[in-house]
Amino acid sequence: MSKPGFFAFSGTRRRMYAGPLGSYIDDFIGLLQKQGYNRHSIRCKIRSVAAFSRWLGRQDGAREDVDSDQVCQFLAYRQRRGRYDLGDNAALRQMTDLLRSKRVVPAVTSSRRLGEREQAEADFRQHLLQGRGLSRVTLNCYQRCVSRFLRARFADGPMRFDQLTAADVTDFIQRNARGYSFSRGQQGVTALRAFLRYLLQRGRIAIDLSLGVPKMASWSLAKVPAYLRADQVARVLKRCDRHTVIGRRDFAILLLLARLGLRAGEVAALRLDDVNWEQGSVTLRGKGGRWTRLPLPHDVGEAIVDYLANGRPACADRRIFLRAHAPQGGFRDATAISIIASHALARARIDHPRGGAHVFRHSLATEMLRQGSSLAEIGHVLRHQHPDTTRIYAKVDLSALRELAMPWPGGAR
Repeated sequence: MSKPGFFAFSGTRRRMYAGPLGSYIDDFIGLLQKQGYNRHSIRCKIRSVAAFSRWLGRQDGAREDVDSDQVCQFLAYRQRRGRYDLGDNAALRQMTDLLRSKRVVPAVTSSRRLGEREQAEADFRQHLLQGRGLSRVTLNCYQRCVSRFLRARFADGPMRFDQLTAADVTDFIQRNARGYSFSRGQQGVTALRAFLRYLLQRGRIAIDLSLGVPKMASWSLAKVPAYLRADQVARVLKRCDRHTVIGRRDFAILLLLARLGLRAGEVAALRLDDVNWEQGSVTLRGKGGRWTRLPLPHDVGEAIVDYLANGRPACADRRIFLRAHAPQGGFRDATAISIIASHALARARIDHPRGGAHVFRHSLATEMLRQGSSLAEIGHVLRHQHPDTTRIYAKVDLSALRELAMPWPGGAR
């Protein structure tokens, strides 16, 4: 029985439900509706799946035979006929996932044998998963760095780890450090050290090459933290259009960044269960898997409630903030929060060199310092583990620094 309203003519409905996959079209429509797709998008996806189902029927195929090879053959057929659409691939992937979830077709099992380099990367990733307790983001960064190193040293040839030298490591660090920030470069250095220690433990190398990984040049407290003035933060918040769903969501996100100094990843990971409305607090999972409970300011709580009540769509995902477009769900990682912050700065016409989410964290610390808060209090709010991390904000207290400045020899200049 077809779902009403999607296709007006009976002939069109019969064509959409023809073929071996016809009995699953309604389930497919229901899945797309739950994921937040609009009517037009659902109709387009049904057409792609229905065309595949009719083609499958002409090939005397059954729904149990659906696999990636058949999908590729169908897409090639569509291209030859000049009927290929950019949405075909995504629609068929979603339908195949639905069939797998219903166990109509078997789960994917990769028969392709991994190459030496791919196997080495996979083994190292498994090693990190077992004992290091790294977050998914850090894990992916480590693996990308190691992959670049292996490609640079061995290309697609055999992995002769016994031929690695300290010069190979040093040359790679020097070439790849260019163009990266200190923190990004330091993360690559740490990843490479971990990989070389792993090779030593496994007996793949005889000498501890990790000792020869050069350190990134860094001077303590050399930089002044980039920040926004209080009036600029207010302007960014004011430019959110709170009459729209996206505006309500972005306003709540920006308030969490500006009032609590949350990291972008912490905002993306916030779940409905993390907010205790009776106690007026929010529980965060920060760096290193540490849990922290913070008081929830009144205006931040109101903004979240406004989004939950008047904007957030019904969704099985328990994360507070959802993507604006289908498929509905939480943000994949911290990058999306930084993009929202960058767009907010652009709307407010603030051209800032550090135009991401972290600038609001710096701005909160700077404003607290100007209001008379101590560095210890700032460190507590920002949840710094070491006092040295907070000391850098002393450099933005210009009035206090003027009192410490020595007079210029020969008088004022």
